[in-house]
Parts: sequence; C-alpha cells; structure tokens
Amino acid sequence: MNSDRFQELKQKLTLEADLSNIWLYYMDNFADHSEFIDLGAPTPNQYLDSIIHKTVEQIFGRAIKITNFLPIYIKEYNFFHAPFQVERRIGGVIYFEDIKVGLIAISVDYPSTDVVKYSRFSEVLQLPKPNRNDLN
Repeated sequence: MNSDRFQELKQKLTLEADLSNIWLYYMDNFADHSEFIDLGAPTPNQYLDSIIHKTVEQIFGRAIKITNFLPIYIKEYNFFHAPFQVERRIGGVIYFEDIKVGLIAISVDYPSTDVVKYSRFSEVLQLPKPNRNDLN
C-alpha cells in the first residue's frame, strides 16, 4: 500500500472543510482495495467505541445500540478503521492514533440512501490541574 495515500488522507482529515470529501477519498483509495483490506488486525479500541456511541446519540437524539463494530488497526500507519451498524444503518470510522483525529460517517436512512451524516473528532488531552506547591 502506498504510504503517500495515508499521508494525503491524514492531511485531508486535518485540513479539509467538507467532511464528505474526506470520506470519499477514503472510500475511493482504501475501503475496497484488497491490499488495504489485508493490512492490519482486529484490535479493540474503547476510545473509538465511546466516541461512536456519543456521536450517534447526538445525531439521532437518543441512545442507539451499535452493532458489528470491528476496529482494524494498521500499526505501520497508526490508523484505525472500522465498520459498524446503527439500527440497520451503515456506519464507518477512520482514526489516526498519532494525531488523535478521526471521522465518523453514518447513513441517516434505512434502507440506505445518499444522505450521510459526518462528524470529525479529536481526542483532547487532559492535563493535570496545577498544584499550588508546583514551582513552575
């Protein structure tokens, strides 16, 4: 797999304003390519699971059961990708662990139509609260 594609996806994920362009780039250059599918291994990720649940709840206004969530991790690129289902709707997530930025795409309708909701997310580092005894 060409590492330039991963770098371009990473750049799009951080800079592109139109989230559908990011997802289309991922689908066109990765999702259905056998050499991409063969990379990586199933790897549970509690952070992504949590983000998907929170995002789905915000999109649909209620908690919805997520099924068939299967995160695949490609260590060489610090990259997770995963399909999932939301009440028979199709969803997917991509996430670069090194830059802590990802994108969720969820088909809004069932049966699926072209209407898709997107959500870009980033992990926020929580710094410890300063201690008054700290000198710096």
